[in-house]
Amino acid sequence: MSQKVELLSPAGNLEKLKIAFNYGADAVYGGVSSFSLRIRSGKEFDRESFHKGIEYAHERGKKVYVTINSFPFNSQINLYKKHIAQMSELAPDAFIVASPGVLQLCKEIAPNIPIHLSTQANVMNVLDAKVYYDMGVQRIITAREISLKDCEAIKRELPELELEVFVHGSMCFAYSGRCLVSALQMGRVPNRGSCANDCRFPYEVYAHNPETQTTFRLDEEKEIGTYIMNAKDMNMASHIDEILSSGVIDSLKIEGRTKSPYYVGVVTKAYRAAIDDFYAGSFDGKRYQKELHTIQNRGFSDAYLISRPFEKNDTQSHDFTIQYGTHQVAALVGEDGLTWRCKDKTCVGDTVEIVLPHGASLDAVDNEYGKIELIDGAYWLTIKKIISKEGREFACIHSGDERDILLPCMLPSYTILRRGIDEALEKKGLVEA
Repeated sequence: MSQKVELLSPAGNLEKLKIAFNYGADAVYGGVSSFSLRIRSGKEFDRESFHKGIEYAHERGKKVYVTINSFPFNSQINLYKKHIAQMSELAPDAFIVASPGVLQLCKEIAPNIPIHLSTQANVMNVLDAKVYYDMGVQRIITAREISLKDCEAIKRELPELELEVFVHGSMCFAYSGRCLVSALQMGRVPNRGSCANDCRFPYEVYAHNPETQTTFRLDEEKEIGTYIMNAKDMNMASHIDEILSSGVIDSLKIEGRTKSPYYVGVVTKAYRAAIDDFYAGSFDGKRYQKELHTIQNRGFSDAYLISRPFEKNDTQSHDFTIQYGTHQVAALVGEDGLTWRCKDKTCVGDTVEIVLPHGASLDAVDNEYGKIELIDGAYWLTIKKIISKEGREFACIHSGDERDILLPCMLPSYTILRRGIDEALEKKGLVEA
């Protein structure tokens, strides 16, 4: 690998795409329609908005990879052909595919578009990697279960093949997308983009004797819980130095097209810092965790890239499906940088932390709308007035209100305003003051 590793972030819609780039991503991945393996995020993009996203990226020297990584039925093949042709007209930087048949269609219909092989293909070894490389794949997004040593083996055999690995996000308790629990219980098929995340639910376990037709409920050990299939989230930030020192990884991928704008911004910024620090010789594995723990999570694990699956005993979260992070988003600044929209109840007199996009800085401000100051290395905004663009004034504004509220000064596009989780829960009345 002769150049800096790529940081690849999720783009569930146009806003998230722009946030990813503003917070430090080199490239994003996303798609249009149910062929993109995330039905909800596929519907949040239409062809026009996705085209705008690609133009936005290319104007900034960034890249967009199109996900066409579900598995077609015979009745859908013509639809896939049409979709591939339409997507190629938008001039994306690569197609992400999982099916060998779709791979061949892409080569026939859009031979000028590079092909990246989806993690859904579960490539973990040199043999499979070579088969897909010989078919024309430029990059393989490896299985989440692969080890760094196996990546090194693939690169030795196929030095021109690019390798992309997941470093952060949700983990599947089975091979990615190969689980049938969702299909069995909800009729929603994981490898067709509609997983219901049934592995995250609590379950009661029973033992049944067919001879006596007796069924016993098994009580779980105290404080162990009933989330028997719930995998912790992957978090490899503290291992970025090991990954990059190997010299065999071309792209680091963040999972989460259906997650929040806050998740996209904060996680991208944390990994941007880790990557830049590595190349600057100032990597500190603990430094990035503080920000990553501000987001909701299922507990964190460093997954399998550094350690083999059978060597791990901390990859499951038995007692909860998701937990609050240390912070809650209060508001998101618009693209114009002049206004913010409420994400959590906010009132006159509140003081919220300002989370800036990658590389941005601020000057102190104090006027009738608010006060911005730098305290202990963080920027804070104290809100003095809540006034909409239309001139309506409020004492408080609530989540879901779509009014654009004036800022005391211009801030960088998509700046995040947040508060500690205890304060946020107190505002919701979920904890006592």
